[in-house]
Amino acid sequence: MKSLDRRAALLGLASAPWLMPSAMAAPQDASERLLPTTTDLRASLAQALARGEPLIVLATLHGCPFCKVARENYLVSELKAGRAVTQIQFLSRDPVRDLQGNETTHGQLVKQLQIEAAPTLLFYGPAAKEVAPRLVGGSTSDFYAAYLDERVAQARAAVRG
Repeated sequence: MKSLDRRAALLGLASAPWLMPSAMAAPQDASERLLPTTTDLRASLAQALARGEPLIVLATLHGCPFCKVARENYLVSELKAGRAVTQIQFLSRDPVRDLQGNETTHGQLVKQLQIEAAPTLLFYGPAAKEVAPRLVGGSTSDFYAAYLDERVAQARAAVRG
């Protein structure tokens, strides 16, 4: 690739919304309000476990089309089915308590949990441990529902012993 072409490609990548600081990121879309956004991950997990459910955490990014698909087509139904579902936001400076009860921001929590792609689903159970493999990335394929169902079943089994 010519150096001018490479520079143009890098500038285009640098202006991508998922790489912008949160102050410049895309505004919240309506689907983001369909799921609760946690302010205390440890308390969210405690509430889920008290109901005999794992906590499903969506790591989402404002303006992410795959996050929107995951939320609208899969996670809202999990919430309606009585599952404990919450979300944390990439790049957000909003305060949140982590699984140890420490104050941080959503963006820092995403880094702390070593989440690298949006959307990522995490499944937490007793002792704040992940009890099913993460579901990383989005898809519009019919397999996403099967992958999600498999992980939810595995996480529920771990919680219910």
